[in-house]
Amino acid sequence: MKKILFLLIGVPIINLHAQNYSVDQIPDYLKLNAHAVKRLEELHVIIKSVNKMVVKHKYAITILDEQGDDYAEYANNYSSFESLSNIDGNLFDATGKKLKSVRRSDIADVPVTDGFSLMLDNRIKKHNFHHRQYPYTIEYEDEQEQKGTYFLPYWQPVDGDEYSVQQSRFIVDIPSDNKLRVKQMNLPVSPMITNNKDAITYLWEINNVKAIVSEPYQPPLREILPVVYVGATDFSFGAYSGDMSSWQNLGKFNVALNQGRDQLPAQVQQDIHKLVDGVADKEEKVKKVYQYLQNNTRYISVQLGIGGWQPFDAKYVASNKYGDCKALSNYMVSLLKEVGIKANYVLVTAGRGKKGLNEDFPSPYFNHVITCVPNGKDTIWLECTNQTMPAGYMGSFTGNRKALLIDDDGGHVVNTPAYKASDNRQLRRVNAVVDADGNMTAEVFTHFTGIQQELQHSLIHDATKEERDKYLNKALNLPTYEVDKSVYTESPGRIPAVDEYLHVKAPNYASVSGKRLFIIPNLFNRSGNKLSEDKERQYPIQFTEAFKDIDTVNIQVPAGYTPEAIPRNINIRNQFGSFEISYKVDEHSVEMIRLQTRETNILPASEYPELVKYFDAIYKADHSRIVFVKKSE
Repeated sequence: MKKILFLLIGVPIINLHAQNYSVDQIPDYLKLNAHAVKRLEELHVIIKSVNKMVVKHKYAITILDEQGDDYAEYANNYSSFESLSNIDGNLFDATGKKLKSVRRSDIADVPVTDGFSLMLDNRIKKHNFHHRQYPYTIEYEDEQEQKGTYFLPYWQPVDGDEYSVQQSRFIVDIPSDNKLRVKQMNLPVSPMITNNKDAITYLWEINNVKAIVSEPYQPPLREILPVVYVGATDFSFGAYSGDMSSWQNLGKFNVALNQGRDQLPAQVQQDIHKLVDGVADKEEKVKKVYQYLQNNTRYISVQLGIGGWQPFDAKYVASNKYGDCKALSNYMVSLLKEVGIKANYVLVTAGRGKKGLNEDFPSPYFNHVITCVPNGKDTIWLECTNQTMPAGYMGSFTGNRKALLIDDDGGHVVNTPAYKASDNRQLRRVNAVVDADGNMTAEVFTHFTGIQQELQHSLIHDATKEERDKYLNKALNLPTYEVDKSVYTESPGRIPAVDEYLHVKAPNYASVSGKRLFIIPNLFNRSGNKLSEDKERQYPIQFTEAFKDIDTVNIQVPAGYTPEAIPRNINIRNQFGSFEISYKVDEHSVEMIRLQTRETNILPASEYPELVKYFDAIYKADHSRIVFVKKSE
């Protein structure tokens, strides 16, 4: 990103059809490491008032090879809150000759489906020329009219790695009596601002941005690519209006959305009191109410109109026994209120690896709702859409990020629970036997906690026995094997745990060559990471999840052998974590103990050569062999 050229000019409208799309017009340095090149783009947001906004989008992309084909598809949503019109598109060959134009009958118009929603208001229009003679260029334009100004588009001109940009601009027109809030990242200068009589125009433009190549353990792309977020200060959405100048004020909008939606049916009130009346401990009460929610509801999304942000009321959930994240969290807050426990509705950006809100830029970029029960240092967090997750656990889906807690006085930025290496453990004990032909049988006992138990939790609750067996017989780091028995037990808690037992058969695991027997003692937790140091590192090193692994492996060797070559013990502790491996070997057995720990961390790019050495040392140690030689008779 050091080579971005930033050019500010006037605001003439781009005429797509007057462009020369010959691939020869792309500088060679923009083709380097790229599968696609954005030739031009104009994203124009016209805010007419707090109640109306128009978004015009025009762009053209040259697809250089098959790996760039994903960028060739046009897709855009519409709903009762936003129309979609004036769709136009064309296809050009490598010389810039137009081959085909979009016909209205070619545009697919389908409902948005997510696999778990009962009803959705959104629909999507799609088109693809399905051209496969490279390189080729597609251009599209469309127009949307939105009711309200709650969501303003953000501008991210670089759509991914191995993707370069020849030219892209972002224009925002806003009435002079409203204030545009701006947060820009990875852009070198401020926008050009033009004051007209009744409106203010903001213009950003970038030119000639080279494609980037992903690096191991780099920050997420959204944190290193250029992006501009914008938001109106005063906004409307449906029949509601609000002020987004602060997180507290944005939270007040959500207070209004939820107002009066906490009334419970009399029967539910009676049920919940029978369940917890007489229970003195607050956390135990919360667990019982949460279990009641899990046992009596299921997650189904119903999002029509403003229902995408406003929860269905508690009576609806009680009657239908389902709801989306908003409805179920509101229901949980209502249930706890009934038994005298204060709980809060919390907006969050969910998803493994996702980042939380930007504390300095109030905005509605959330996709999920959870529940929080303030309890001093022992605050209890609840995922109300999951029928098997224990109370208090957020995990990789919503943990370790900033979220917006909604209270009576508005919104407050809070941190969801973060999980350290000591929380995310994998403790494994292996007892194995190798026979004279190199065949191995093993009993594998593994204790998983925190984030490291999430996969096993899913195998228990979300997979059939057939699916679980299929996974287990592909997942282990052995060339040929069979898992012929598996047993799981769970221990729920704020840091949940799963115990896994596997019985494994691995024919020809140990190599037999003449008088020698070769055994790799690290059976199941070998590193596959060997990092390249071919070029200078551009981005910081970021470890996003912490873990602690301890493997103890005991292997019984066949009679008649004596150890000939044993790997050396290793103990490394540095800024990247710690790694230890040690061996005890005699004529009868091998014992290997391996420990690896890593905490979340961000380190400068200059540390990368040392990271390469660290991973190389782990890789070599994990693949080291012990050599036995047959005793002379």
